[in-house]
Amino acid sequence: MFRYACLHWSIPISEGYGRRLRFLIFDESNGKLIGLFGLGDPVYSIKDRDEWIGWTAEAKAERLYHVMDAYVLGAVQPYSRLLAGKLAALAISTREVREAFARRYRGREALISKKRREPHLALITTTSALGRSSIYNRVKYRDRLVMESVGFTSGWGEFHFSDGVYEDLSEFAAKYCAPTAKNETWGTGFRNRRELVRKALSKLGFSQEMLNHGIRRELFVVPLATNTRSFLKGKSDAPRYFNSPFQRIVKFWRKRWLLPRAERNSAYRDFDREEWRLWKKEPHARRQPKSV
Repeated sequence: MFRYACLHWSIPISEGYGRRLRFLIFDESNGKLIGLFGLGDPVYSIKDRDEWIGWTAEAKAERLYHVMDAYVLGAVQPYSRLLAGKLAALAISTREVREAFARRYRGREALISKKRREPHLALITTTSALGRSSIYNRVKYRDRLVMESVGFTSGWGEFHFSDGVYEDLSEFAAKYCAPTAKNETWGTGFRNRRELVRKALSKLGFSQEMLNHGIRRELFVVPLATNTRSFLKGKSDAPRYFNSPFQRIVKFWRKRWLLPRAERNSAYRDFDREEWRLWKKEPHARRQPKSV
């Protein structure tokens, strides 16, 4: 179901890499899917994020482990028409998410460093799909700003290689390009989509400028503790977490966004589930009468 929902996103969704946690949000009244989010390992260097934290190179190398990136985040139809995207945005900051992270990674040894760290999830980052985000902006829980905008990406990426183009490049790269593995424990394939596209373009004689799609995506940080920056800089031993249970978040969202939107705009009632069908139903073949 997670993968099926991702197929409806406005830009192609990668499954992420490294550590991964995936969440589905359901409507208890009818069992229907409201939204989803997936957390994966963050990119090592993001200028605006790193400047917001203010950490040294040594602190980042040691404590980037405590940061995750929401590589997919949002609501599905018809709940998106009821501002359920804001519910999904609030949900990544909840107690249940950091507890799920702790359960999954407690006692585990890092693949490359071989270290065992106490799994304190302290910060989640995410980017808008296209340009400035109207959903993520001004997302508050009571008086606390949950998602803070810290800048924009530079407009480079590979999501515009779509409609079968990426698949063709992938097939070409598998035959004619060598992946760059900096550590044998990473495996033998390409590290990510970016490396694959870059190498295929180079081999084909195309400019790397083709990776510049020009769409600057807004970058948000979601601190999960009052001392997130201090902890990530190595000045605090443990995060002092906000107490944000999911059920309390839901009640807040329902009163703040859901009910007012439902009263003002009834467009959600016009949703036809056939709009979400990825493949059209084939008409049943007309039965031929049997000969007697």
